[in-house]
Amino acid sequence: ISASARGSLRMKSPLFSATGLFCYSEFSLSSGRSHFFVDAAQIKKVFHGVSATVEGMALASYMAEIAMELSPTPAEGEADAQLRLLLNCLYLIGERRYPWRQLKAVYELRALSKAGYMPDLRMCAGCGKYEGGEFYLDAVGGLLLCADCAERQRHIPNLDAGALYAMRHIFWTVEDKKVFGFKISPESLKDLSRVSEQYTLANLEHGLKTLDFLKTVLE
Repeated sequence: ISASARGSLRMKSPLFSATGLFCYSEFSLSSGRSHFFVDAAQIKKVFHGVSATVEGMALASYMAEIAMELSPTPAEGEADAQLRLLLNCLYLIGERRYPWRQLKAVYELRALSKAGYMPDLRMCAGCGKYEGGEFYLDAVGGLLLCADCAERQRHIPNLDAGALYAMRHIFWTVEDKKVFGFKISPESLKDLSRVSEQYTLANLEHGLKTLDFLKTVLE
């Protein structure tokens, strides 16, 4: 739901704080002829740490745009799960407990999973191999191939063992609070970040302006 908060940019407005960027608030809305208006708002949580760095702001903006893209209708009943994930990630951005790219990959894959987009990571779609060596994930088809099967289909492996483990952990872990708890090497994180981004864009079927900016501050 989009709503206009009239006068909220004035510092003396009662809506000023509650309608700030990356502020989790409770709103009272009224319906106009063509859209909604914010009548009142009460702050529930302000993520002050997000604005401490340019990287944090860029990453939070990217996550918010994905949330808007995947945002379910109330009838679909998945809004609460997507909201909890986003709020957890905004909190962790402020805490800076994890590398930016790790938070980015976790949010991308977890958000897609909650929206019903999940690749088949159980085994190689060609020979049934589960682990050992590098693998290739087809971002469009969502299928996993071992290095040998990927070579036969003229694909270059894009996941090392650490990146594949992390991806399975993100998709298969049941509780959100445990999904961030994995260690990954810098080399594996590069593979995970690249493939998770490719998978996200393939399922959204278009680019994101916030991602373009995020790349300029993370590189």
